[in-house]
Amino acid sequence: MQGGLLAAPAAPPIKNSGRKPRRARTSYNDSMSLVVVGSVAYDGVTTPAGSHERILGGACTYISLAASFFTPVRIVGIVGEDFAQEDLDFLTSRGIDIGGVERAPGKTFYWRGVYSEDMNDRETLQTDLNVFGGFDPKLPESYRNEPYLMLGNIQPALQRSVCAQMIAPKLVGGDTMNYWINDFRDELLETLKQWNFLLINDSEARLLSGEKNLKRAAARIRAMGPNILVIKRGEYGATLFHEDGYSNIPGILLDNLKDPTGAGDCFAGGFIGYLASLRVSLDGGAASGLELARAVVYGCVMGSFCCEEFGPDRFRTLTRDEIEARFQEFRALTAF
Repeated sequence: MQGGLLAAPAAPPIKNSGRKPRRARTSYNDSMSLVVVGSVAYDGVTTPAGSHERILGGACTYISLAASFFTPVRIVGIVGEDFAQEDLDFLTSRGIDIGGVERAPGKTFYWRGVYSEDMNDRETLQTDLNVFGGFDPKLPESYRNEPYLMLGNIQPALQRSVCAQMIAPKLVGGDTMNYWINDFRDELLETLKQWNFLLINDSEARLLSGEKNLKRAAARIRAMGPNILVIKRGEYGATLFHEDGYSNIPGILLDNLKDPTGAGDCFAGGFIGYLASLRVSLDGGAASGLELARAVVYGCVMGSFCCEEFGPDRFRTLTRDEIEARFQEFRALTAF
């Protein structure tokens, strides 16, 4: 069996499940899309709320699902022969274009981990890269003229190669991690020069910048290229840094916390999805500080919903009305 791209939702070349997926209701302009590149995977997750041995996961999956509530999304990833049709149907039911997903001989990327009692820490028990180990992202021709690009946590050289395939993106950014910061630093620094925004957690910000103070760390990182920096702080929210200053966005306490896997990626999807819905940076229009702060709040909103079910299952039933209600809940936390 030869690897190949899966077609867009309208004409998938692989066998159909026989069930017509429920199409997501959208009100956005389908002419301009967000391209998301990263891992599409299966996860084995154990938390105090239960255990699942094989559930849909991967950064690209979570980012695209969260962003799909705000803007059209087109994804680039790789899956194995074992990747289920029903999971492709789930993605296309959210209006996600899977034309950039390659089906390759072998198994899909698999990660397994267990969370602590408070779910603030997790231990990785198994990581099988499988077909993801040979991932070399190739954008379909139809993707290359899109204005928005979100790069998941992959090797910096691959992130840079994706940027080179885009014709004239208006807003580019992504994620990274300790491994790339420590072992591929020079490569990462070259990559960051091309980005408009970077989303990382507080420990990664300190490691990348060499500064313990987050404000000084942010100044150093923004000098590396990304003018917009969001430092994620888990249940405590996030801090936004940009040319006009900074904003602290609080976290929100949940009554129902089952699985935090993918929450950071859902944050990213809400953040960039909202900015794409505003058509930020098109025709010279840059995002204001208020718009960026709202994007961070939407990121927190989408990350919080992710934690309410295992894997991405909360997005099977989530509505835009629920999203807006929680956005207002966040706003109430900061109103004095």
